[in-house]
Amino acid sequence: MVKISELTTERLNETYLPTKWGKFKIIAYANKKDENMPHLAIVSQNFDPNKVITMRIHSECMTGDIFGSSRCDCGPQLEKAMKIIDKEGGVILYMRQEGRGIGLVNKLKAYTLQDKGYNTVEANTHQGLEADARTYEEAIEMLNDLGIDKVNLMTNNPLKIKAIEDSNIEVVQRVPHEIPAIPENYNYLKTKKDLMGHLLK
Repeated sequence: MVKISELTTERLNETYLPTKWGKFKIIAYANKKDENMPHLAIVSQNFDPNKVITMRIHSECMTGDIFGSSRCDCGPQLEKAMKIIDKEGGVILYMRQEGRGIGLVNKLKAYTLQDKGYNTVEANTHQGLEADARTYEEAIEMLNDLGIDKVNLMTNNPLKIKAIEDSNIEVVQRVPHEIPAIPENYNYLKTKKDLMGHLLK
């Protein structure tokens, strides 16, 4: 169980965010006032915390989210989630957890190893890093700050499901959030399914 009282993530600022997928509010969260790379909550205009909230925890992926890399499914997952939360009144937590928590430089090193035949798990562990170094305590604090008690969780990752279930927030249902594989990311997705237990077809 995450002990919310021991954590220090705070709401730093919020503002209006019009996008091509809809109009949102964007809220910055961090555990220090001068944080330059805060976590973000993207909140739809019709958000109502008294309802069951459709939400996604999306870990930052600069290569996929910004540059459109086809080595992963991150960019299309984010776009799909933006469209869904605009329609359903939901929230995306955009967590600064690049490369499953190993950082951008190590992620690029992992890409080089993948080009030599390592899978995505091996490419991390070969560097002496965890296959997945992410934790979700800060995400839970953000949900609590937003007043969210019940969620329909858009994810394929069993660790995210467990993190929310072990908190004070109820997972009403898991909503599959799968993007069809393409040749460039087939092995990446297969590794997620076979070695990391992701709930993928």
